[in-house]
Amino acid sequence: MSMDRAAWGYMHAMGKANEGPTPFNKATFKRVLRFAKPYRWRLLVFLVVSILGATVSVATPLLAGQVIDAIVARSGLGPVAFLAGLIALLAVADAALSLVARWLSAVIGEGVILDLRRAVFDHVQKMPIAFFMRTRTGALVSRLNNDVIGAQSAFAGTLSGVVSNSVSLILTVAVMVQKSWLVTLLSLLLLPLFLLPARRMGAKIADMRREAAKYNAEMGNQMTERFSAPGATLIKLFGRPEDEASEFARKATAVRDIGVRSAVLAFAFVTSLALVSSLALALVYGVGGWLAVNGTMAAGDVVVLALLLTKLYAPITSLSNARVDVMSALVSFERVYEVLDLVPIIREKDDARPLPAGPVSVEFDDVRFAYPSADKVSLASLEEVAVLDSRGGEEVLHGLSFRVDPGQTVALVGSSGAGKSTTAQLIARLYDVDEGAVRIGGVDVRDTTFESLRGTVGMVTQDGHLFHESIGSNLRLAQPGASDDELWDALRRARLDSMVRALPDGLETVVGERGYRLSGGERQRLTIARLLLAQPRVVILDEATASLDSTNEAAVQAALTEALEGRTALVIAHRLSTIRAADQILVVEDGRIVERGNHGELLAADGRYAELYNTQFAHAAAIAEDAGVDLAS
Repeated sequence: MSMDRAAWGYMHAMGKANEGPTPFNKATFKRVLRFAKPYRWRLLVFLVVSILGATVSVATPLLAGQVIDAIVARSGLGPVAFLAGLIALLAVADAALSLVARWLSAVIGEGVILDLRRAVFDHVQKMPIAFFMRTRTGALVSRLNNDVIGAQSAFAGTLSGVVSNSVSLILTVAVMVQKSWLVTLLSLLLLPLFLLPARRMGAKIADMRREAAKYNAEMGNQMTERFSAPGATLIKLFGRPEDEASEFARKATAVRDIGVRSAVLAFAFVTSLALVSSLALALVYGVGGWLAVNGTMAAGDVVVLALLLTKLYAPITSLSNARVDVMSALVSFERVYEVLDLVPIIREKDDARPLPAGPVSVEFDDVRFAYPSADKVSLASLEEVAVLDSRGGEEVLHGLSFRVDPGQTVALVGSSGAGKSTTAQLIARLYDVDEGAVRIGGVDVRDTTFESLRGTVGMVTQDGHLFHESIGSNLRLAQPGASDDELWDALRRARLDSMVRALPDGLETVVGERGYRLSGGERQRLTIARLLLAQPRVVILDEATASLDSTNEAAVQAALTEALEGRTALVIAHRLSTIRAADQILVVEDGRIVERGNHGELLAADGRYAELYNTQFAHAAAIAEDAGVDLAS
């Protein structure tokens, strides 16, 4: 390692060191060692290769010194050629060892990245929906990217650097002392001129880095929010593009100015340290040359000391960085383990069993539920807040009991916030009940396997989500092995096939982020087509036709009627066409069922349902009556 590279590396490390204290965590270190166990043999070979490489790098200056001595002694061409050949062989060996070390470093480092990313990704997928409702996506993605890479650096760089630099330093000091203890001591006295300025510069660089990071984070947040379809629409509607551009330019300009200042400061620092290196080299040549002229030192030893000088400073500075690098890597591991240690509150039991085959019932037995508090499902660092929200734990469902027999359709109606969607989410086990039980086919959903539950329950929400993928890919989420013919059949039944066929790429058409390249009605019909493709035995429709106009609603309602035939269904809707066909209607208010019965019975009771009907559906009935349509038929 050259002095310039050592200077840059040391200043970078000092910058990190000044960002704040990072105490050594023994528990994390032990977990890291256990995590590295699958790579123990490769790590051992890696360490051996690093040691051999360090040894070879110190041996080369010794041979160079012998070449000088042979020339001074006029030993002839033979010894000089032999030593030159050895130097060439060592250079080849050094290159080969470096290549092997780099390969091993890449294999181990990339393996660590793979293992960590898979572990975090798999674990995050097991987290309950409440976790995703609270977590900031960017913070979570950062754990899979920045922190995982930071943890990987402990294996890829720090470990090899500590070993090779330790061996190199020991051998270098030993050889230099053997050649001249005086020159070695004088060389070490210049070391503070190299290290002390780095700490001052490191503090300044750290301050500027923190300031730049703050502005970069603000720019990232602004772009993430403003460049989404809803965010861009909001800015355009309120006519503030110029203000947004001005605000972004202010932050970007600040980052530019900081970058210029830090670049100049860093270059001045490295240049000054290069000067220190040159002074140290001059000292070696001056003192060593004087000793050689007086006959107390061989000329070759002067060359050896000069060549070893860079191998003295560079390892010392690298090793002084090691603690900072190790601490930074451990912090990254801690942030990764912080996610891995967050226990999912919804888990599959070891003895979980599949749901029974055939038509199944859905039963709520005295169900009580409260949304979990933040400390049970989230982390302050993932929410990017100082302290987690302490709210939560207040009961929102109070003793719900009802049954949907196989093949029946039950509708839930009520005011917004009454608990209808919460009730539906408990069937799909997006949340778990606090008391009572939700049963499908007589089996508590907490006792069944996730795979069986996913294969049994299908759900369409009001804002059906689509991935930024093709139409075919979005549909195949429901049935990965579905053929194109099956996809087209589902689209036809959702009254969407003619629209998709008119697209230039058909099924391969990419729908855009959240499906925003499609209209609201088209997005909703595509999610309904996905449900039709899945063919679940239990269907949950949570305002599934809310985004459709009257014409599309009628078409899709016919498809839904076909999809619901013979299946157990729970429907949450305000539309008359959906509710009237239900076998039973449950009126939910404040987390309780206040009325139950069919459409006619509830109207006759003249209670809360009749009130909802009069306020929400009477207008539609009047329009139908004016048009001469008999809704009773």
